Amino acid sequence: MPTVPSPQAVLDRVRRDVERNALRARNGIKLVAGVDRPGVGLTPKDVVWQRGRTQLWHYRSDKVRYSPPLLVVFSLVSRSYILDLIPGNSFIEQLLDAGFDVYMVDWGEPDARDAQNRLEDYVDDYIPAAVERVRDISGADEVNLFGYCFGGDLSLLYAAHHPDAPVRSLTVLATPVDFTKMGPMADVFRGGLEVDDVLDEDGNVPPRVVVQGFKTLTPTAEVTRYVTLWEKLWSDEYVSAYQAMTGWSDDHIPFPGAAARETVQMLVRDNGMVTDRLTVGGDPVHLSDIRLPFLTVRADRDHIVPPDATAPLIDLVGSEDKHELRLPAGHMGLVVGRTAAKTTVPEIIGFIRTRSDETAPGPAVGQEG
Repeated sequence: MPTVPSPQAVLDRVRRDVERNALRARNGIKLVAGVDRPGVGLTPKDVVWQRGRTQLWHYRSDKVRYSPPLLVVFSLVSRSYILDLIPGNSFIEQLLDAGFDVYMVDWGEPDARDAQNRLEDYVDDYIPAAVERVRDISGADEVNLFGYCFGGDLSLLYAAHHPDAPVRSLTVLATPVDFTKMGPMADVFRGGLEVDDVLDEDGNVPPRVVVQGFKTLTPTAEVTRYVTLWEKLWSDEYVSAYQAMTGWSDDHIPFPGAAARETVQMLVRDNGMVTDRLTVGGDPVHLSDIRLPFLTVRADRDHIVPPDATAPLIDLVGSEDKHELRLPAGHMGLVVGRTAAKTTVPEIIGFIRTRSDETAPGPAVGQEG
């Protein structure tokens, strides 16, 4: 027979529900009013190099124990603060706590001056310049390279086009290579829509197009997230994380027009990563030429970069020392939340540590004040 709860247990549950409903009302008002939004991207850093809208950030740390430095290459179409979301829930924080000297290439917000930027500008100019600046500051001969999402694609093209680059290892996370599996957003371009049809007055693909494209991948996600929000609206911690993550998912940047055209033709229509039809600066590029120690991290519940889009990568690179980490997580869950803290970040840290040199603890070489 089912257990009958005691009167005290019933009273406790009623009291809890009343308290949570009061908290829901308070937090709901704050959400609607847009107040008490959490600060994002707060880990202290210095701008150590800049070209146009692009900046190289150096995160401050007095815990550096590993060399060479870790250079993060971010995506071209979203804001980089997802990797440094909020204090206590920050991928960057965890890397710093693990003893790495961390830098990040942030592309800023492209405008009309960036509309003619091609993929080769990022692969053959910006990334190499950032690598050299990191080496100058740190005094290291090499860097460990980490690419996030489309930043992983740029990192792959860089490593393939520059096989002798001063890079110790390459890690990519949620990085698509089979663009036939990228869903409706890729399908419309394969079906005949031209990039020029969606450009704004600056000559770039506007953020609203990118956001809407991602939303077509999960049309019911908007409803589902509000149901989940209501259930947990009483929790200040959940609401803070919700505001930060949903704010990021709607906060994209323009995609430079020339790079977008090249992406659609070479990566989407030609499916160049998989079919080996890649060119950078007029040169044929082959992922099989990547011989670096390599790690690819992908998520089984990723609706932005579906798992089938990332699956072929492990077999495309030519490295003998190559590894794949496949996790039951979503796109953001790879870098924020429990899965990130318990699995993703420790695995990435372990991979990079074993390909790094341990040094005496202390501030990063060349640390800016």
